[in-house]
Amino acid sequence: MRKIALLSALLCVYAAAYTQPDTIDEKGLDEAVVYSNKFIEKKKNLAQKIDIISARTIAKFNSQNTGDLLINTGNVFVQKSQQGGSSPVLRGFEASRVLLVVDGVRLNNAVYRAGHLQNIITVDQNMLERVEVLYGPSSTIYGSDALGGVIQFRTKSPVLSSGNKNFLATGSGFVRYSSANNEKTGHADVSLSGKKFGWLQSYTYSDFGDMKMGDHYRDKYSNFGRRSNYIETINGVDRIVTSDDDRIQRFSGYKQWDITQKLLFKLSDKVSHRLNFQYSNSSNIPRYDRLQDTRNFGGSIGTTLRYAEWFYGPQTRVMGGYELNVEKLGFLDGLKVNLNYQDIKESRQQREYLRYDRFDSRREHIKVAAFNVDGRKVWGNNEVSMGIDGQLNDVKSVADRTNLTTGAVTKLDPRYPDGKNKMNYFGLYFQHLLKMKNEKLILNDGIRFQAVSLHSIIVDNSFFNLPVTKIDQTPLAVTGNIGLVYMPSPTIRLTGNISSGFRAPNIDDAVKIFESSSATKRVLIPNPDIKPEYTYNFDLGFSYTTPEKVYFEITAFYTLFQNAIASAPFKLNGQDSIMYNGVISAVYASQNVNKAYVRGFNARLKIELGKKVAMDNTISHTYGRYKNPDGTKKPLDHIPPLFGKSGFTYTDKKFNAEVYGMYNGWKRIKDYNPDGEDNGQYATPDGMPAWFTLNWRSGYSFTKNLSMQLSVENILDKNYRYFASGFSAPGRNFIVSFRTSF
Repeated sequence: MRKIALLSALLCVYAAAYTQPDTIDEKGLDEAVVYSNKFIEKKKNLAQKIDIISARTIAKFNSQNTGDLLINTGNVFVQKSQQGGSSPVLRGFEASRVLLVVDGVRLNNAVYRAGHLQNIITVDQNMLERVEVLYGPSSTIYGSDALGGVIQFRTKSPVLSSGNKNFLATGSGFVRYSSANNEKTGHADVSLSGKKFGWLQSYTYSDFGDMKMGDHYRDKYSNFGRRSNYIETINGVDRIVTSDDDRIQRFSGYKQWDITQKLLFKLSDKVSHRLNFQYSNSSNIPRYDRLQDTRNFGGSIGTTLRYAEWFYGPQTRVMGGYELNVEKLGFLDGLKVNLNYQDIKESRQQREYLRYDRFDSRREHIKVAAFNVDGRKVWGNNEVSMGIDGQLNDVKSVADRTNLTTGAVTKLDPRYPDGKNKMNYFGLYFQHLLKMKNEKLILNDGIRFQAVSLHSIIVDNSFFNLPVTKIDQTPLAVTGNIGLVYMPSPTIRLTGNISSGFRAPNIDDAVKIFESSSATKRVLIPNPDIKPEYTYNFDLGFSYTTPEKVYFEITAFYTLFQNAIASAPFKLNGQDSIMYNGVISAVYASQNVNKAYVRGFNARLKIELGKKVAMDNTISHTYGRYKNPDGTKKPLDHIPPLFGKSGFTYTDKKFNAEVYGMYNGWKRIKDYNPDGEDNGQYATPDGMPAWFTLNWRSGYSFTKNLSMQLSVENILDKNYRYFASGFSAPGRNFIVSFRTSF
């Protein structure tokens, strides 16, 4: 770890780099605005730590998906179980404990799991106007699930014509190729607008081949992650095939396409209507980590790869939304109404080696209808945002087993109950801001009242003979926040913030039946007695900005985690283990394991060394532990190791260039949670080793409307994995793209 810290420091002193700041708006902190309070607010007035990723930065990062975009900031850790997956972690919280929001619409639904998610890749980063990352509990405004924070995505909208122009046509597009996975991506968007009406349409298509990992690793783990063999089905017969290149992660590639359409109608200077349609779909996405699992089949087969097939079916997300914006309506200075509907389909398909009679398919269809009504009132030095919101979830879960030889289809136990599965959220909030001492002292405070209902019925109980076939929960919660911002001078900003978070157990927590990996041999069953989770967070922040364009920021936090939900040993009809999918598996269930805590800090130092050169560095550290009833402690899962980014940028009128380092510290096996989602089976016997990559990217503008980008990622061709990931990161990767606009 000392070597990594030294390399990071050397990069800070000697490297040279390219873009605008990763997460600070190009106009600077004072002018930066955020939409996190539902209405535009200056970032400097908010006590909560918020990072901004602008459209310009998104384009220059040139990431393959939205998860990679977050990784590139150096501020957000992201876990991957397969190439078609990305699960962001905020302050030690992940998946269903981090809220994802797109254009004011909650993506989190009733089956967002506590493990690792891939849903974020259904957001097309090529159509994002900006990303706002809110750190720490954010339940006052956003309700359930925002324990670790919120990642809010805002997509681009049509730009209406102005001045003497009665018609405006704009558009952009790019093509990109990446060598590490033979990626081929194309994107095009066009906007046609008048003075009152605008239309925007975009298309993105990506074809990702099998990912090739790096070739250089520590001598002790020289073969770590290498794909020495795999199962291939030839003429309907499974065969164990020796890989001709064990650095290629066979069966990790997939395809994805995204469509966005927006219609804007500006009725007057004060009233506008917006329709928003988003569609994302994919090919089958192989679950690469499961394709590495082994099993002892006995007899002449012995121990070998377990699964001939394990993939997610096409991940489909359809969203339609209507938004009304009104200025000066009655006593309100602003009103927003958002009505939206989502239709999501996902599935899990698997078949064990040589089991042609057991192709198992589990499919989920989630329908979500939601509304938000938000108002804003400003008087004197006071600003109040208030609103009501609701989300209605309906989940249908089915499963069957197909005999590929005979074609016979039989019923199988589904992932969720086969009857009605409904979960609804309703909330009311008030968020207040008071400016004092000539805006040098600013108070942030708010409160939220939340009601949740969950109803689930098991119709066919023949598979497990569960003691409970109907689960009903109706938790209520009150959450809030209070914080102060103090700016004694234009260069210094101090913040203190106390906030609480709330997450109601969803259908995935309470009633899921799920098999863990082959190594752990566990099966998770429903637990109707599970209770909501709460977090209570304390933040202290300091930032310093000078006229010479030196920016330093550090934030420390401590989070108490109450009623934390985690997998723990359980009994089914008095038995602590059962036969599941032909394997004797220990019975586990999601349970409230009393208390936990998380603490840590993140810091950033940015120095503009001249008009064209800047240095930028980030570092984040998190530590978390469960507190057992007997007074002992064990590691909290989802806690990333020390990570960050260091580099320098060079920016000229036509040319920009960047060299930077990304790094992660050690995650020792003793710091893995043995019962959670840390996936120790996909690490080395000692844990996940520290790593450092050196990277370079550049861009050149031939004309105002045509540019080229060239990049080399992982120049040293390091073989590494992110903590908790069962999929190795790309090796040396050459990237070229061409962008055009009109």
